Amino acid sequence: MKLKYKLFIFDIDGTLTSTNRLIFDSFNHIYDKYFGKTLTPKEVIALFGPTEEEIINELFGENAEEAIVEYFNYYEKNHGIAALHEGIAPLLDFLSEQGALVAAFTGKGRRSAEITLKELGIFSMIGILVSGDDVTRKKPSGEGIMKILQFYNLKPEDAIMIGDSTADIKAAREAGVAVASVLWDCYSIDAVKGMNGNMLFNTVDELRAHFDDDEKSTW
Repeated sequence: MKLKYKLFIFDIDGTLTSTNRLIFDSFNHIYDKYFGKTLTPKEVIALFGPTEEEIINELFGENAEEAIVEYFNYYEKNHGIAALHEGIAPLLDFLSEQGALVAAFTGKGRRSAEITLKELGIFSMIGILVSGDDVTRKKPSGEGIMKILQFYNLKPEDAIMIGDSTADIKAAREAGVAVASVLWDCYSIDAVKGMNGNMLFNTVDELRAHFDDDEKSTW
């Protein structure tokens, strides 16, 4: 089998991993301590864009440094509530066996990204990780994707971005790479469907089957 793409770039949260609850709980751990209240998942999601440290520095003022330490301590200590989505490890093995390059591009900070990839046993499967700390323009900018292309000296047509959000779609299109949207842990399904209706996957098995049939694919 010859895959259509040489490089597969994955988002992390909601794509490779089921980490949303861990993220919500970690923010609420410090939010409850310093503000005496908790946020709804929708309110936490509304904070996304900057890295965790940037969000905390913005919100927690003079308590930010201490809150950052507590956030990451909680995030790592309670990582047992996170998991790989079913089928992800075999999918990454399959891509590696086919000689494909695998990268990760996430809006989260490098510290939490590395904790997650290491705790869930796939850090060694990722050839390069570009986090929100590694770019000047974060998602939905395509800067991170372009950094990965430059790292491997590949052209946009050699790569595909796989993610669960509209930001992933916008970043991929800015960088000129193909994009597959996954819905198995997506919190903006209608918006994603509206932007990328022809490249939607409900399960990891569906995505894997598409890669298996890559030679006959029209995408």
